[in-house]
Amino acid sequence: MPSPSGPAPSGRLPVCPDTGAAAGPQDGPARPDGYRAVFAVPEFRFVFAAHLLSSLGVVVCEIALSVLVFRLTASPLLSALTFALGLLPYVVGGTLLSAVADRYPARRVLVGCDVLCALAAAGMVVPGTPVVVLLVLRCVLAAIAPVFAGTRAATLGEILGEGELFVLGRSVIRIVNQSAQLAGFAAGGLLLVVVSPGAVLALTAGAFLGSALLLRLGTLARPARDGARGAERGALLAASLGGIRRLLADRRVRVLLLLTWLPPAFVVIPEALLVAYAGLLGVGPAGTGLLMCAMPVGAVVAESLVGTFLGPRARARLTFPMGVFAVLPSLGFAAQPSLGWAVVLLVLTGTGISYNFGVDRWFVAAVPDELLGQAMTVMQAGRMTVMGLAMGLAGVGAEYAPLRVVMPAAGVLGAVCVLAVIFEVRRTERGPAGADRACAGAVRGTDGPVPETGK
Repeated sequence: MPSPSGPAPSGRLPVCPDTGAAAGPQDGPARPDGYRAVFAVPEFRFVFAAHLLSSLGVVVCEIALSVLVFRLTASPLLSALTFALGLLPYVVGGTLLSAVADRYPARRVLVGCDVLCALAAAGMVVPGTPVVVLLVLRCVLAAIAPVFAGTRAATLGEILGEGELFVLGRSVIRIVNQSAQLAGFAAGGLLLVVVSPGAVLALTAGAFLGSALLLRLGTLARPARDGARGAERGALLAASLGGIRRLLADRRVRVLLLLTWLPPAFVVIPEALLVAYAGLLGVGPAGTGLLMCAMPVGAVVAESLVGTFLGPRARARLTFPMGVFAVLPSLGFAAQPSLGWAVVLLVLTGTGISYNFGVDRWFVAAVPDELLGQAMTVMQAGRMTVMGLAMGLAGVGAEYAPLRVVMPAAGVLGAVCVLAVIFEVRRTERGPAGADRACAGAVRGTDGPVPETGK
């Protein structure tokens, strides 16, 4: 068990973290170490290693399970359904189980989620498992994922402090997510060349168990965030739904949730149609793989550069422009670009991920402490759900309209919707003078004026 590491939580996160001496050590204007300061916290290194293991396990599991289902059924539909089931059940865990993230000790939740995922993956390995059971087990993994992600996100605030290190820590998690797509698909493909899908799924179960062990041994035991005990907590379902109602009753939280959900929803529309677009270009499997890799590459590069070279205020200023920019490159598909230009458009789309730096900071500042885990769970579940729905709608649209119409339409509609949400985010800024007033309140050691809510 490690000794306490990293800065202690510093209270509510100011909107503009680099404006005043009252900020904690991780919130000040000087940020010489960047990501190095995050990895200097021993406890975070364990969280990082666990996340890397489990992320690779999920990606490899998707590939192996898809291949296994296809071999058992020879059905492209059921094989593709294994990928869709990785997104849509998020809404179940993100609503019915969201209170778990705050009502139980975080380490217990994280380790328990990993163990359950390992058991689900192990169940897929059992010879003769019916296809319907395989798909149900995939749904179990997807339902657990938002609870795990929300709990981990809230725990980062306790490990790193709810300041500059928290924002950079969240950035590292996103970099791992994007990198795992690239490395996981490559590793999964290579593994399936030499071993059976069942063996790959067994490795997935091992990855989840390794993640659970790292979290158990490398993170501190902390009490539950909600502070309630026994009968005070009430039923889990009621607490989950009640917490969601409380979050959505706050106007500021609502619009920030929309800001985290909408750009990804429109970004995945062209991504969902890349296989069809590759067929239209006639580029073959190699060209298809290049198209699929382009967006994660752009995301990893942009996330790394922005987190390394820009300070908190500069990153906050990028939030709105990059949120809109993320959906604009898809307009270029109206010209039916060649493979090279399509890759450029997708890389540019991936750079839009950098808008999350500002949104993370604002969202944590707007959410009550006792609901932070649940709020992060809802954020993740909503994002994945709307992405899954958008992918399905993209496929439906492509059945009735050419790709050079459907893909750019995502850019047009996305720009309109994101701009509308940005307008609402600006309207809910704290105090009559907006963010500057909130920053002044943070310097005084207070939270500033209470944001306008629907409560």
